[in-house]
Amino acid sequence: MPGPITKTPDQPGAGSPSAPGQVPGEAAPAWAAPDLADPHSLADKPARVQKMFGAIAASYDLNNRIHSLWQDQRWRRFAVKSAMVKENEHVLDVACGTGDLTEAFARSPAAKVTGVDFTRAMLDIAEHKRPTRLPPELAAKVSYHEGDAMALGFPDASFDVVSIAFGIRNVADPAKAIAEFFRVLRPGGRLVVLEFDRPRWFPMNLFYDFYCGWVMPRTATLISRDRSGAYRYLPRSVGTFMSRSEMCGRLTAAGFSDVSATGLSLGICVCYRAFKRA
Repeated sequence: MPGPITKTPDQPGAGSPSAPGQVPGEAAPAWAAPDLADPHSLADKPARVQKMFGAIAASYDLNNRIHSLWQDQRWRRFAVKSAMVKENEHVLDVACGTGDLTEAFARSPAAKVTGVDFTRAMLDIAEHKRPTRLPPELAAKVSYHEGDAMALGFPDASFDVVSIAFGIRNVADPAKAIAEFFRVLRPGGRLVVLEFDRPRWFPMNLFYDFYCGWVMPRTATLISRDRSGAYRYLPRSVGTFMSRSEMCGRLTAAGFSDVSATGLSLGICVCYRAFKRA
């Protein structure tokens, strides 16, 4: 990916005292309980996120399917439809992870789809999946690169569509990433953002709190055998992230127009769409 994030020996927890239940000499988890009061405020959040996703990459797709109750692919298809991709257009999928949304865009009329992520382990899985899940003519549309959402290594006005699925809350500075999305979009381009949200109506919000706050962290950790604290962080990162109105305000402040937010699956997921004026 253009502009890779450099790993350093002093990533979170390196050389620190063992956390409760931690094996002596074992690297500290990326996310421990004291870190979760406001995970978005931590200065070393990017390194923690990178370490976390490297730890859960192998089981990431399985956990997505199970814990979204097999809705995650439907949400991605909705995002692709919302992007209104036309023939010969170029798509940039930021924080592409293991490539599910990138692959969905490859099935659209797009001429080229570029996936960017800053966790090498996730990109390795995406690269492995590409020839097995896409026919050769669609696989040829796709390329993957290591890079940072806040410093995209592409010229101004390079893409007709920019997407990010379940990644904007993991960025250290969402406003900086949104400014980058605006910069690399061509006039008339579309931005599509998928992100989780807490349902607004009773009793769905109670079920959501129980499921995401108690059930999912335990079952997902069991499936992944994760010791990074990923499934403590992920639900907490949703609950402490900006609201729908705040997100729409950020997009408008960055220069986007016709900003909309559509709730999916009773409000568990939101699809934001915004336009860069022609």
